[in-house]
Amino acid sequence: MISKFLSKLKSILFKSAVSADTPLKKEKKATKSAKTKTKTKPKTKSVNSKKNIETLTTLPGVGAKSAKALYEAGFKTTKAVIAADEKDLLAVSGVGINLVKKLKKLK
Repeated sequence: MISKFLSKLKSILFKSAVSADTPLKKEKKATKSAKTKTKTKPKTKSVNSKKNIETLTTLPGVGAKSAKALYEAGFKTTKAVIAADEKDLLAVSGVGINLVKKLKKLK
């Protein structure tokens, strides 16, 4: 691997022709990027999760970090957060007692 790199470097520095048996890495990367561009399904999932996280931030006292933590803990909607038990909410990292008190006032 290193010897191939050094031979390519020498050919570039001394302006000699690169042999045909050593393909350039740029050609390999181009074929890989063409394969990854056809996949679109993961993007839609991330867009939906971002929308759900943004809706959780509409709750009083819930910021971006706590909304993401609540979403990852399984609370996908604002109704689920409001209906949740205090112990379940406190088990989520980034959610404190003051936030739980604010959310329980909404009930």
